[in-house]
Amino acid sequence: MSEFKVRMPKMGESVEEATITKWFVKEGDKIKEDDLLFEIATEKVDSEIPSPVDGVLKKIFFEVDAVVAVSEIVALIETGEEAEEDGGETDADEAKTGKDENRDEKETAEKQPAGNGDDYKSGSRFYSPLVRSIASKENISIEELDSIEGSGLNGRVQKKDVLAYLETRGAGKQTETGQKASTEKTAEKPEQKQKASVSIGAEDRIVEMDRVRKLIADHMVNSAQTAPHVTNVVEADVTNLVLWRSKVKDEFQEKYGQKITYMPVFIEAVATALREFPGVNASVDGNKIILRGRVNIGIAVAKPDGNLIVPVINDADQKNLVGITSSLNDLASRARNNKLSPDEISGGTFSITNFGTFRNIMGTPIINQPQVAILATGSIEKKPAVMETPTGDAIVVRHKMFLSLSYDHRIVDGALGGAFLRRVADLLEEFDVNRKI
Repeated sequence: MSEFKVRMPKMGESVEEATITKWFVKEGDKIKEDDLLFEIATEKVDSEIPSPVDGVLKKIFFEVDAVVAVSEIVALIETGEEAEEDGGETDADEAKTGKDENRDEKETAEKQPAGNGDDYKSGSRFYSPLVRSIASKENISIEELDSIEGSGLNGRVQKKDVLAYLETRGAGKQTETGQKASTEKTAEKPEQKQKASVSIGAEDRIVEMDRVRKLIADHMVNSAQTAPHVTNVVEADVTNLVLWRSKVKDEFQEKYGQKITYMPVFIEAVATALREFPGVNASVDGNKIILRGRVNIGIAVAKPDGNLIVPVINDADQKNLVGITSSLNDLASRARNNKLSPDEISGGTFSITNFGTFRNIMGTPIINQPQVAILATGSIEKKPAVMETPTGDAIVVRHKMFLSLSYDHRIVDGALGGAFLRRVADLLEEFDVNRKI
């Protein structure tokens, strides 16, 4: 008989915790390897976690809505023939001895009366059970809670933030004139953001953001506040690429069983340019610049529910066009059906978003932190263009598109950003119309 510790899986360098949204099993249940144990949600993806072993579920340490750190023990599974009869507590006791905030959240939430904090689930942000419990006990309204600046990942409000707010909130002492003397202490806190006043008419309809949309909103606001965004735009003549794809798409489908779009060629060009301009394939850590050793390109995919997810093609610079196409089609299909694993949406070093899918000619995308740049591709359109011929200039019809690069101006200046973008455009314009598949 032995015990297997089920831990919160590692989900990439930028994801430090996940929320348990559902348990598929309960304590005492017999489990087979690959049976689903629980569902987790991060700011990037929802994922179902299977059991790695056969056995009996002995202990669950975190309930639904708990925020759990990566590598934290989530449950214990007894393995072996005598698993049902054994009641050993060694590993269970060990799993309870930590002092991190996630355990604190669970213990505090269990001590609160049932239903405490439920009113805070409808706020504009996600709040852990511990934060909701403290807010309920201290009579902090949802409006007050929404106004608190969080120090956690992507601005998430943590226990210490609520306690700091309570100290300021309750610091009012009567002065000799009978007025509150908390002005000086309040001034020491960063100024809280004021919400815009929104009027609602009889014809308006209110729709609550779902969990993923709230996370996307927080991620976008965090990126805009973290990095000074600059966007450069170039127009590329991709006539050779259009002619090549029209010529080979049926053969490509028959030979490889894959539908080829323009995006694999965009990815190939970006991967080549990132190797030539490593300063764009980077991240910022305080005053340090991290030049990434791998070229992992994330591709924004719109899901049927209207939300966005960014699966990652790892080592894109080491794949040929067939490999990129196969990876892209597989990831995009599973992304739309919520079948991606956490590893497949983490570790990206650069992102591409395709506005052309919606017949948009260009856009100014927001950087996907902790990356420092993102490329937007517009729709390809036929346009008149002036070309030099042996007999003089002539107006001809060409296939053109806009490419726009948003970059973090802390470490990517105009010269670097502009040179990188120009290189991507050149690679597309110089595409060999006679290229073999």
